[in-house]
Formats: sequence, C-alpha cells, structure tokens
Amino acid sequence: MAAINQGFPGSRRLILIALLAMQGVLVPILAAVLPEDRADALYHSYNGGGVKVSGPSLLARLHLGKSASMSANYYVDSISSASIDVITTASPYHEQRTEKTVGLDYLHNKTTMSLGYTHSQETDYDARTANFSLSQDFFGDLSTLTLGYSRGWDTVGKTGDPAFSENTDRQDYRLGFSQILSRNLLMSLDFETITDEGFLSNPYRSVRYRDPTSAIGFSYEAEVYPRTHTSNAIALHGLYYLPYRAALKGGVRYYNDSWGVNAYTADLSYTHPLKSGWIFDFRYRYYTQTKADFYSDLFPHQQAQNFLARDKELSTFNSQTFGLGLSYTIHPDSLRFLDKGSINLSYDHIRFDYDNFRDLSTTGAVGNEPLYSFSADVLQLYLSLWY
Repeated sequence: MAAINQGFPGSRRLILIALLAMQGVLVPILAAVLPEDRADALYHSYNGGGVKVSGPSLLARLHLGKSASMSANYYVDSISSASIDVITTASPYHEQRTEKTVGLDYLHNKTTMSLGYTHSQETDYDARTANFSLSQDFFGDLSTLTLGYSRGWDTVGKTGDPAFSENTDRQDYRLGFSQILSRNLLMSLDFETITDEGFLSNPYRSVRYRDPTSAIGFSYEAEVYPRTHTSNAIALHGLYYLPYRAALKGGVRYYNDSWGVNAYTADLSYTHPLKSGWIFDFRYRYYTQTKADFYSDLFPHQQAQNFLARDKELSTFNSQTFGLGLSYTIHPDSLRFLDKGSINLSYDHIRFDYDNFRDLSTTGAVGNEPLYSFSADVLQLYLSLWY
C-alpha cells in the first residue's frame, strides 16, 4: 500500500511563486484572476531508504470564456519497495499508482471559486477526494482570504486477501490569509485541520515485542491504530522581492495531532535570475517531530497496550533537505500559438535521522540495535508551456 507523498505539486507551486516574483508580477498573482492557459509535463523520481518512486505527470489548463477555466491532471507513480520495514517483516514489492484530477475555477468580481475531484487507484488502495475553495480579495487587492474544504473516501485492501476491505473517511478544513505589506514584501498565514476516521493503520505492517521463547529474542504481531485521528497545523510564510530582481522566501510551521505527535518545520529559499533567461533556486528545510503516544520500537510483551505502532513515521526523528533548482525561459517567436515556455530542473537531497527506531537489518542486542538513518534523492524535470 503506497502511503508515500513527497509533495511534488506543493514544491512546484513554491518555485512558481518565486519565478513570478522574478518577472515583476508579484502583486497581480494575488488579485482575483483565473489561472493562465498552460500545459505542464513532469517527470519525478524519488530514491531513498530502499524505496524508488518514479513516473510522469501531465497537467493542462484552459479558459472557458472570461469567467471560468478548467484543468486536468494525470499522474503516475511506479513504486518498488525494499524499505527497512519490508525487508524485516515482508517481501519487496512493485506496484503502480495512477491519479486523475479534474478542476474548475470560476471568477466573479473579486471572488474565485474552485472545485476539484481526484481519483487515485492502485492494487490495494482506492482513494477519491472532492475539494472546494473560496478566495476573496479586498482592501484594494492587497489582502486575500481563502477558505477550503476537502472530503475523501478511501478503500483499503490487502494483496493476497480478497476478503479484506476497510474504509477511511477524511475531511480537511483550510483557512488562509495573505497580505501585501509593501511593494516588496508578501506575508501569508495558513491554518489547517484534518480529521480521519476508519481504518488508519497499514494491513502489512507489524510491531515487535520481547519474546524469550524466540531465538532472536523478539516476535511480531499486527499493529493496531485508533480509528480516529485529528491534526492541526499553522504556518507563517514570507516572500521578499530583492532590489536586483531576486527573491528570498522563508517560513515556519507547527503541527500537532490527537496521537501525541508534535512537529516543527522551518524553510528558507533564495531565487536568483540571470539576464540570459536562467533562474537559479537554492533552498533548505528542517523538520523535527516527537513520537506518537502508542509508538514503540520494542514493546515489553505481546498485546502490551490497546494501540500498537512501529511505523518509523510515527517515531521521533528529524530530517534536513538541501535543494536547488534551475529554470530557463523560452520565447518561441516562430510558434505563434505559444506565448512562452520554461524548462525546469529541481533536485533535493533529504537526510532522515531516527531517535527511537532501530535498524533490524544489522546485528545488535535486542533493543540496542543501531538507530536507523537514510538519505533520499528527489528529482523533478518538467516543461511548462503558456498558450
């Protein structure tokens, strides 16, 4: 079951905001306007911790008159996994996930309304999500308030067990406010609450417990999660347009949930244009979190508590991301149906260090095995065409 979400679309949005700032159109992007007619072709690749994810994404936007526009996106993940969880309790696997999204934007005066529907499908997981957002500009288009809501319906299966079927319902509430404080400075404050209900664990994952009757000193049992989960996140970001057409962006984010996880994120990026049409982007991100209340790398005995988890993403850990991007803008004078285009390359190196998740692929006394850590490389190559 693929639970990997590297946030590729979100990273692209941040890059595009900086690119727009470089072109001197920082103010207009906050006013109530429809998305531009554009097509994107993306190839993405993730490789780290024994997990490889790659595939294409195709996105197209088209105006429907002066007040509406539509979009369509097709996204594919080819996933092969021999992660630390897999090699210690299961067999490596390969699967493919496809995602299809359609969207509609409607503009009325200074109000933008957006509707979207996404269907993601793989061998053992089927997810459907509908979303709605409302954005309103005021105070001379210097301020923007955005409200958003999403509802998801997931069906969880299990390969090799056709009788296994569980449901998960998700709701996502979003509130955002952005403000132009000066001709060079933009600030935004965003709040999000997500509620999940249903089957929230992984049907393939196990936890380990001490077992003196076992030759290796421990045994495994299935993990058990609560059937409800609520999370809250608040983020503050700023974008500053420098006098020499460069941009500096930074932000902080705080997250907590009903499972006891608290997380902090800080990021900083710098975007620099060159007269030749090239744009360089450098970025750094730091993330840290505490463990869930019911997480343990090694439980004292079988069925030690009501809820059991040994997912490393619920442990105490931190990550650091170092990234760079390169973009080149094209103005094809010979192709009248194209306004412009851009070729973009983005690379991120991520380092994960876990404080209480042990590497069972190595030797060591039970409960004192080496702590786990790994690095991942994320590559994105995409072409954008405005028409």
